[in-house]
Amino acid sequence: MKPIFITREDLDLLQKLVAARLRAVKVAPGSLQKLKGELDRATVVDSADLPPEIVALHSRVMLRDLETDEVEEWVLTLPEHADPARQRLSIIAPVGTGILGFAEGDEIEWETPGGNRRLRIEKVTHEKPVKTDILAAILG
Repeated sequence: MKPIFITREDLDLLQKLVAARLRAVKVAPGSLQKLKGELDRATVVDSADLPPEIVALHSRVMLRDLETDEVEEWVLTLPEHADPARQRLSIIAPVGTGILGFAEGDEIEWETPGGNRRLRIEKVTHEKPVKTDILAAILG
């Protein structure tokens, strides 16, 4: 399995988000378990050391569906900022979790409610984070 990379800040925030949501439910949804698994296997780097082609929170990502050749563009966000109409994808959505930590040119296959998707990360740019209420982000 190809290694993925995450910043210390994103790891801390996402671990708190997962822990809070897991405490709030009796049976953990698969999406939280998958995100937890990805966080557990990630290589942690300082923000300044994250290469610009790596997908992180607040990255704008152009994805190519390898089955249909369709191209989609999303900004990877915390759940509270997710809005499909504005191309804002939650980190706990299947594709959001699937692309975290990968780089331009990487191809991933990820299970979604509509079946497995094969995607290639075409382009990554980083945006400034949206200011957020950390408690609201964690508890959603």
